[in-house]
Amino acid sequence: MLKLKNKQLILNMNNNVMKIFLKFCYFLLLAIILSCGSDTNKKEKTTEKAPVETESNSKENSVTKTILIFGDSLTAGYGLDDVNNAFPGIIQTKIDSLSLGYTVINSGVSGETTAGGKSRINWVLNQKIDVFILELAANDGLRGVPLKETRKNLQAIIDAVLEKNSATKIILAGMQLPPNMGQDYITEFKTIFPELAIKNEIYLIPFLLKDVGGIPELNQADGIHPTVEGQKILAKNVWDVLEPIINL
Repeated sequence: MLKLKNKQLILNMNNNVMKIFLKFCYFLLLAIILSCGSDTNKKEKTTEKAPVETESNSKENSVTKTILIFGDSLTAGYGLDDVNNAFPGIIQTKIDSLSLGYTVINSGVSGETTAGGKSRINWVLNQKIDVFILELAANDGLRGVPLKETRKNLQAIIDAVLEKNSATKIILAGMQLPPNMGQDYITEFKTIFPELAIKNEIYLIPFLLKDVGGIPELNQADGIHPTVEGQKILAKNVWDVLEPIINL
């Protein structure tokens, strides 16, 4: 009889242990399920945020403004082994070193006159331009083009730029001629640039070739087109006017 009671007691104890064990397994399984659900939600939230942050950063990095230099052989870098040694390329290097977020477009054509510039300006304006540097008229002067025509063509180019986007900042590069063109002609030619700058309320580089024009060691054999060292000085002359504008 005693043995029977002991067996019944042991059986009851085993049943209680089994129930406790089953409850423990149930709670453990529930905890695992809840934990997995929480991790999944965290992963989903992280996945949702990541593309937004990446897209935002991508947009910020891709936003750049444009400086277009519209000119002749001085801009195009005539006679140089590498066009990047012309003043537009030098300015781009300067801008990149300062992380200013501007792209410089060299739109120089060797031999270009103001009439030629006027004929191609609408094609150039198919792109958004934030700063427009107008470097033309030297070839007009060297060819003895009537000054009234030169002035009219420069004004037409300025008008086209502002009509396309009135917010575009325009810089006019002043030019001077050698004395063999006749005193009256070269004097009136020189006044075209400051007068147009005042009339249109645009920026002016007084003389693009300052400290370069007429100095043999800074010009190529033709005495007209700057060497690499001469182009560096041209870049400085442009930069003195350009820097305050793009840092506004």
